[in-house]
Amino acid sequence: MRIEKCYYCSSPCYPGHGMVFVRNDSKQFRFCRSKCIRNFHKKRNPRKVAWTKTYRKTRGKEMAVDATFEFEKRRHRPVKYNRELMGQTLQAMTKVSQIQQQRQERHFEARQKDAKVEQKKLARVEIEKSIDLLAPAVADREQVMRNVVDAARARIAARKKVGVKQSQRQQQTATSMEE
Repeated sequence: MRIEKCYYCSSPCYPGHGMVFVRNDSKQFRFCRSKCIRNFHKKRNPRKVAWTKTYRKTRGKEMAVDATFEFEKRRHRPVKYNRELMGQTLQAMTKVSQIQQQRQERHFEARQKDAKVEQKKLARVEIEKSIDLLAPAVADREQVMRNVVDAARARIAARKKVGVKQSQRQQQTATSMEE
């Protein structure tokens, strides 16, 4: 069972699915769905159609160059079955997929760093444009903050007064005990 790749969008074409277009020079093109074959016949460039893998790779949204992609290439050499070799191959396949996934995550995080900086710039521009909407809210917030700070100062002053009175009482009780 061979899983082919769609010529247009690079998604997998499983056996019994999709269509094959054979050109006059006997070149075969496999397509996963009618959407791909229609776009192919309309001569649309897959690098300019946003939902294809080639578009994502050319725009830098997915990794385009990586050593792990070499393992995915087809090899048409028949190999005699060997149990140890098969076990090693399966282990290597899982390891390669883990490495590839980690690299894709790092690539995605690196892309998102730039996006966060851009989002902050856009937010600042938006705030500057609509500062008249925010000014009354900020003024109210400043008044609320002043009230909170004043109340906190009053509580601290009240505690100090209570603390001074308690220390005076303690001194009086200590002097009365001495007498």
